[in-house]
Amino acid sequence: MKSFEYAAPKNIKEATALLSDNWGESEILAGGTDLVTCLKQQIATPKRVVSLRNISDLRGIKADSKAVRIGAMTTLEDFASNKDVQKHFPSLATAAKNIASPQILSRGSVGGDLCQRPRCWYYRNGFGLLGKNGDTSQIKEGDNRYHAIFGTDSSALFVNPSSLGPALIALGATLKAEGPNGKKREIPAAEFFSVPKSDKDREYALKANEILTEISVPISGLKNATYEIRHRQGLDWPYVTASVAYGEKNGNISDARVVLGHVAATPWLAASAGKALNNSALNEDAAAKCAEAAVEGAKPLSRNGYKVQLAKTAVKRALLAARAA
Repeated sequence: MKSFEYAAPKNIKEATALLSDNWGESEILAGGTDLVTCLKQQIATPKRVVSLRNISDLRGIKADSKAVRIGAMTTLEDFASNKDVQKHFPSLATAAKNIASPQILSRGSVGGDLCQRPRCWYYRNGFGLLGKNGDTSQIKEGDNRYHAIFGTDSSALFVNPSSLGPALIALGATLKAEGPNGKKREIPAAEFFSVPKSDKDREYALKANEILTEISVPISGLKNATYEIRHRQGLDWPYVTASVAYGEKNGNISDARVVLGHVAATPWLAASAGKALNNSALNEDAAAKCAEAAVEGAKPLSRNGYKVQLAKTAVKRALLAARAA
């Protein structure tokens, strides 16, 4: 890796003051499970790395009657084992536990999961976020087994790697960020992820000089679940995931939300699926109908059409898991 300046500030104010206004000039080190790899591969070549390990305010989980608030530096292990998370948000607990690797769970952070870079092998081998060689899309022309099936008319064909993102969107979470001079803002989880238009963009709504500080998930009583379809063995990322959340009124579904993961450059909110489920009783037929609606508009690439069926299966099983919880 290329040499860089290392800083370990003791509070958020010091940390944001050390960040550059331009992407790439500085990078944030949380758990390091992604950034260290990017540094070794020279995908990231910052002049300065700012570690958050000494900022205690970014750790911990607090709950009251309205919400559960998670510090961005809370480890995935602590997050998955938290009783309030398990009680109110089984979809999030399942998503975190399914990461499976003890090393990543013990070192990786909640904020890091949301801000990790794409796992696309074209990006990781130096062809940029859009996977191009000149004007030619390596992804469209090459091996795209694990790439997007939604939003494929754009140039960004990688899939968002976050395990927690789909469930946070389904649950209506809010993310908090802080920039220079203590400037704070709140970002709905549904607006946090973005589709880059060039290699200079990032895949999330943070600015280069901002730090993700907290994730707030409202306790709304929604039934929720996550279902992942992944490799039979190994610790790789899933093929497809589905996170669902819904309320109930007089025995019928209301306010249903279905969010797919690993199918697009952002977690994919399947609005038609939620509409198909609302005002009906949740049974096998309703779950199957919702699953069909969830894949409306899918445009697979040359080698990943199998993901459409996997997405339908994941949605149906997530809904039935939520019903059984």
